[in-house]
Amino acid sequence: MRAPLRWVLWDVKDTLLRVRTSVGEQYSQEAGRMGLKLSPAEVQAAFQQAYGHYSSTYPNYGISQGMSGRSWWISLVQDTFSRCGVQDPVLIDTMAQNLYRNFCSAETWEIFPDTRRSLERCSSLGLNLGVVSNFDIRLKEILHVCGLLSHFSFLITSEEAGAAKPSPTIFHQALQRCGVPAAMVAHVGDHYANDYLASRAVGIRGILLDRLNKAAWLDVPRQHRISSLDELPSRLQECMD
Repeated sequence: MRAPLRWVLWDVKDTLLRVRTSVGEQYSQEAGRMGLKLSPAEVQAAFQQAYGHYSSTYPNYGISQGMSGRSWWISLVQDTFSRCGVQDPVLIDTMAQNLYRNFCSAETWEIFPDTRRSLERCSSLGLNLGVVSNFDIRLKEILHVCGLLSHFSFLITSEEAGAAKPSPTIFHQALQRCGVPAAMVAHVGDHYANDYLASRAVGIRGILLDRLNKAAWLDVPRQHRISSLDELPSRLQECMD
């Protein structure tokens, strides 16, 4: 007989909350406050190029190369504005510092309507909740200002773990915090490889959140897939006895 469920691990971005406006819009608004006129589309394209470069050259915030989440993001934002033709290094640095700080504001984030209900219902079932997220150390502050932090017993970010999903390392660290076998833990997230496949590879009961029904063609059994977090508590309750 399979061990009963005791813990639920959560992805955060695009699972519990999402960025309210695009990066291009955020960065162009910051540029506007500094007297610059940059189109959101232009900035978005530049950001995607810079992000691709930094993600491949310095994966997981460059932790293994002596960087931090803060230095990684500041450099990436500076590179984004440089690609848009901004040449004043002091101005670029000021905008980068402001954007890094503003990313922690509640106004930057939109909490999905089903998030609080699902967290509260899972807790009411007696399940313990934790976070496993590919994110930098700002995540704790973000969850705090969004009023979600109190739901979780612990947070593990990829910056702090020194490893990012889909690496099993970050999940093993989470299991150590849970203090129970993997079979007694579920993980919920929106990414097929990073959340669903990676958690199941270490024995955790991975559940894929597929809000837009994009994963119907993937090899994911229907019982492992939900389209709303409102479906989650009853799905988990079936695993608790």
